Amino acid sequence: MALGILGWPLDKLSAEVAGDVMAGAQAVCRELGVALAGGHSIDAPEPIFGLAVNGLVDLDKLKLNSTAKPGDLLYLTKPLGVGMLTTAEKRGLLQMGHHGLARETMLKPNSIGVKLADVKGVNAMTDVTGFGLAGHLTEMCQASNVMAQIDFRKLPRLAEAESYRRQGAVPGGTLRNRDALGDNLPAMDEAHWQWLCDPQTSGGLLLSVNPAWEDDVERIGREFGLSLRAFGVMKARQGNASIEVVG
Repeated sequence: MALGILGWPLDKLSAEVAGDVMAGAQAVCRELGVALAGGHSIDAPEPIFGLAVNGLVDLDKLKLNSTAKPGDLLYLTKPLGVGMLTTAEKRGLLQMGHHGLARETMLKPNSIGVKLADVKGVNAMTDVTGFGLAGHLTEMCQASNVMAQIDFRKLPRLAEAESYRRQGAVPGGTLRNRDALGDNLPAMDEAHWQWLCDPQTSGGLLLSVNPAWEDDVERIGREFGLSLRAFGVMKARQGNASIEVVG
């Protein structure tokens, strides 16, 4: 069940536009089998909208971010680069053919998580949002007392975003993420940390998977139209750094 919060500047935008926002929310809720049961609306200086969602969880299938194990393979269900693309759009750098790429990625639901929760060998799982892959992976590593080795060449990325990164379309949040991680992020070249720290809106799911179960995870990915492949591995923790990058 979901409850909505709507803030709307009626002196600037008509109620009909707010109705379109609500209709879009209802359509997504229907797609995912969620009842939009009501909510609250307020007068606001700028438009805001969000959903608070409640549900029931099978505790036997509950996945934590603190149970990754050395030897686990790392998977990500959505490519990185949303922050770079949206920053490029704000700065007027986005090429006509790239409009909608970030939106398409953000609109894809993470409903695959329900099926992945059925896989016993998915030892740990979390989402990747504003703290970037590095931030959420560091949380998983610290909570599980492991470290992650990432093969940068295999990291899922929106290839179109690279040219904008080179033009300086790096969100301010990327810099804040890097600074916040401190020693957890060892010295690496600019491209590596800018991709790893890129803040994601509606990012994908980060998985730590027992290698014996990788075929199951990749098969579920194909069922959802995703070509999942491992981009890293968990290792026994050494020193302060939670992440190391090769490639």
